[in-house]
Amino acid sequence: MCGITGFWNPSRTNERDLRFALDPMLDVLDHRGPDERGSRFFRELGVALGHTRLSIIGLDCGHQPIETDDGDYAVTVNGELYGYKKIRTELACQRYTCNGKSDSAVTLPLYLKHGLAFVEKLRGEFAVVLFDQREQRLILIRDRFGVKPLYYHVGDSGLVWGSEVKSILKHPDVTPRLCPKAAVHQMMQVMVPGSTSFEGVEALKPGHMLIANLRGDRLEVETKRWWDFEFPDSHEEGVDPTEYVQGVQERLIDAVATRLEADVPVGCYLSGGIDSCSILGLATNLQQSPIKAFTIAFDSDEYDESNIARRMAESTGAEQELLRLTEKELYGPAFERATWHAERTFYNTLAVAKWHMSRRVRACNYKAVITGEGSDELFGGYPFFQRDWLGRDSEGGIFAGAILAEEDQTHNAWQDLCGFTPSWIQPWMMVLERVKPLFSSSVQDLLADYDPVAEVAGAIDPNMVRGRHRLDISQYTWSKTMLEGQILTWGGDRMDMANSMEARPAFLDHHVAEYATTIPPDVRIRDGVEKWVLREAMVNVLPRELYERKKFAFMAPPAHTDPVKKAAVQEMINHWLTPERVAAVGLFDYGRLSQFLTDSWNETDGTLARRNDIVMNHALQLHMLHGQYVEGLPLPAVD
Repeated sequence: MCGITGFWNPSRTNERDLRFALDPMLDVLDHRGPDERGSRFFRELGVALGHTRLSIIGLDCGHQPIETDDGDYAVTVNGELYGYKKIRTELACQRYTCNGKSDSAVTLPLYLKHGLAFVEKLRGEFAVVLFDQREQRLILIRDRFGVKPLYYHVGDSGLVWGSEVKSILKHPDVTPRLCPKAAVHQMMQVMVPGSTSFEGVEALKPGHMLIANLRGDRLEVETKRWWDFEFPDSHEEGVDPTEYVQGVQERLIDAVATRLEADVPVGCYLSGGIDSCSILGLATNLQQSPIKAFTIAFDSDEYDESNIARRMAESTGAEQELLRLTEKELYGPAFERATWHAERTFYNTLAVAKWHMSRRVRACNYKAVITGEGSDELFGGYPFFQRDWLGRDSEGGIFAGAILAEEDQTHNAWQDLCGFTPSWIQPWMMVLERVKPLFSSSVQDLLADYDPVAEVAGAIDPNMVRGRHRLDISQYTWSKTMLEGQILTWGGDRMDMANSMEARPAFLDHHVAEYATTIPPDVRIRDGVEKWVLREAMVNVLPRELYERKKFAFMAPPAHTDPVKKAAVQEMINHWLTPERVAAVGLFDYGRLSQFLTDSWNETDGTLARRNDIVMNHALQLHMLHGQYVEGLPLPAVD
C-alpha cells in the first residue's frame, strides 16, 4: 500500500524542473508511504513518476518505480495484488522476467505479454500508473470497485495524477479552487461519480483506465471502462438456495485466506455486524496464531455495538483492542485533520473515529487489517435495498433522516433511468431541499440551470440498469455512487492511509462480487431477512445472537444527542463560520446560515435533528477545506 503521483508535461524537459515539481507532490503523500521514496524521470518526454512506499509484501525488494532492464517501461503501483507468486511463476515459464519479488513486480511483464488486457489478470485492490516509452503512452488504472484512489488533472500543459488530490494541488500548474457544483453535491452527500471537491481535478472511476498518448507536442487523453459490477438480465426463480450458500462460503474463505498473506502481521477490524464478524471467524480458522481484532466503542448505547464485538472476539479467542471515543476525540483538531485527509466533507464523525482507529492500529505495530466493507452492496444489506424491492416498512429508527427518507421522493431523471427513484438517494434529496435556501446568491443562480440530482443519475450507464430486477438496480446505483464516493474514501482508504495503515476488504474480491450478482434476489433477502445467503454461509462461525440480529447502523453519535457534543461543534462553528470567512468562501448567505444553526440546536424532532447535523458538518468542512487547501492554513496538532 503506497502513494503514487507524477505528471507528463511534454514541454517540461529539464531534469531539475522535473524534480522541483515532483518533490512537493511526494512530500504531501508521506503518510501513505513512510518507509521509502522513489522516482523515475523520462526527461526528454517530460515524464515524472513518483512513489512513497508502505512495505507490506517484499519488505526488502519492493522499491518503486519498477523498470524493465532496458529502461523503456516503468510502473508505480498502490495497493495489493494477490496471487502474484503463481503469476510470477507462470511468467517465468514463458520467459518473462519480473524485476523483484514484490507483488507489484508482475505488472510490467504482464503488460508486455497481454498489452492493456493485462489488467484483467490482476486480483486485489490497486491503482497502477504505467509508462510505455516505446509507444509514448501513459496508462492510469483503477481497481474494480475503487478501493484504491487515483485522481488526475488534464490541462494545457499536460497530465498530473496522484493517489490523493492534495498531491495534484502541489503541482505548479494546478491552482487549488473549490468547485461550487461539487460543494452543492457535498451538502447533499452525493458526489457525481468521477468528480472531486476541486475545480479541474477528476477521479478516475472504478474499473476504468485513462490512456494518454503523445501526438506531436500534445497529449491525447481518453478513458474507458474495463470492468463493471454487472447484474444479469434476469434471475431464475424458485431455486434451491443451498448451492448459493455453499458458493458464497467457498469464495469468501478464499478471499480472506488470500488477504491474510503478507510479510507483516494482519489484523481485523471488528464491529458488532455480521460482515466483520464473519471475516474474523474465517480468519481465526485460517490462521495458526490468534488474530488481533480492533473495535471502536462510542459513548452512546444507541450507536455502540462493542458489546457484541467483544462476544465475537471472546468466542474466537481473538486479542481485542478496544478504542473508546467521546466528543473530545470526535471533534476539534481530529475533525479538522480527518477533513484534510478526506479532501471532501462527510456527514458523520464516523470518519474521525476511523482516523483514530487506524492510528491505534499503527500504535499496536500493525500495518494491515481485513475489513467487512462491501458485504451490504453484494448481498442486499442496507434497509433502502429492501424498501426498493419489498416496499416501505413501518419504522426508520436511527436510520431516518440519514439513511431512509420519512416521505417518498421521486425525480424524473431517476424515474426515466430506473423506473423508480432509488430509496438510497431520497434522504439526500430532502437534505438538498433543506439546504438550498442557505446558499449564496451566486450558488442560487448556479442552481437555476443545474440539477444535482439529475446530474448523478446522468453518470449511471443506463445499459446496466434497464430491464434489471429492482433489487439489482438499487444495489448497482448505490455501488456506483456511494460505495466509492464515501465508504471507500472518507470511510475507508483515506482514514486508514492517513496513518500508514492498509485495509483489505475481502467482500470486494471480484470473484466474490461476480458470483454475488448471480444470486437470485430472494436468496439475498429471504423472508424479510437481509443478507440471508451470507448469514447461512456463516451460520457456524457466528454467535447465534449475531446470526439473528437485524442490520445495525454503524455510525458515530450525531452532535444533537449530547450537550457536550453540541458544545464541541459550536466551538468549531465559532471559529470556521464567521461572517468574514463565510463571505470569503462565497457559498452561503451568512444571515440565513446563522439562523439555521441557531434553530438547529432547538430542534426536538429526531429525524430533523439528524438532518440538521448533516448540514452542519458539511458546511463546516467546506470552509475547512477552503482554509486548508486554498488559503494554506496549517493543520492543528492532535494529542
